Amino acid sequence: MADKTTVAVVGCGLIGASWAALFLRAGHDVRAWDPDPESLGGFRGRVATPLAQLEQIGGPTVLGELHLGADLGDALEGARLVQENAPENVSLKQDLYAQIEARVADDVIIASSTSAHPWSHLSVGMKRPARLITAHPFNPPHLVPLVEIFGTDDAVVAWAEAFYSGIGSAPVRLKKEAVGHIANRLASALWREAVHIVAEGIAGVEAVDKALVNGPGLRWSVLGAHMAYHLGGGAGGMAGYLDHLGTSQEKRWASLGNPSLTPDVLEKLVNGVTAEAAGRSIAELEAERDAALIALAKLRQKSE
Repeated sequence: MADKTTVAVVGCGLIGASWAALFLRAGHDVRAWDPDPESLGGFRGRVATPLAQLEQIGGPTVLGELHLGADLGDALEGARLVQENAPENVSLKQDLYAQIEARVADDVIIASSTSAHPWSHLSVGMKRPARLITAHPFNPPHLVPLVEIFGTDDAVVAWAEAFYSGIGSAPVRLKKEAVGHIANRLASALWREAVHIVAEGIAGVEAVDKALVNGPGLRWSVLGAHMAYHLGGGAGGMAGYLDHLGTSQEKRWASLGNPSLTPDVLEKLVNGVTAEAAGRSIAELEAERDAALIALAKLRQKSE
């Protein structure tokens, strides 16, 4: 977006730091606040890492200014958008929205980064619920562009779509709210079957992950599930695929599992992923993930 905007980042954990880096990189000013003084005090340092990663990817840079709010009211001063990143506790979020609404103008938009809670649960008790949207990013937001948006005011949602597009994100609009939005529902369905395969002894954890990364994962990085099957139908497209292979697809659906996280299954999952990590720490695995995402982002940028 050409217009410089002030964004209040409320909640200064990993998601808040990632959001702040994106906003700053796009030239917007960020005013941040967290009720935990330690989290707020270390925020500049945590923002520095995603900013450096965005620098590796390249692209235009007009850095905004980062201000750490002395209190919530200070952080909200002049904000057009409030990006809320509080813990996934509905009552806590509702209380926070009441505090925010008491301090901001009527046209200020509140965007929740909630990963699962639907809009109707979060908006209870708000004076102006139409100002609230769910704007769920995928972790880490500065490297994974998806933002899933739901709201009840078309003008508010349209503004948010334009804003997130302007910082390099890829917003998608939900037609109606759903627990887990879109992508987490898809991811949950996939992981359910991944757990089922391990639980039934069909394959181990590492084999399942390797099959995904080197098979459909590659295709899904450039094509959505529906488009992939459209191409799978050859010249006939989706209609051809459904005509010839729809019945076999239904048979595969019918054979999918619904596993329970029993102690035995939990042990298989933990032991399996520990073996796959091969001694690498969480920090090391995150660094490998981020390096791969940065490389992909560079490729995507070149292809645009």
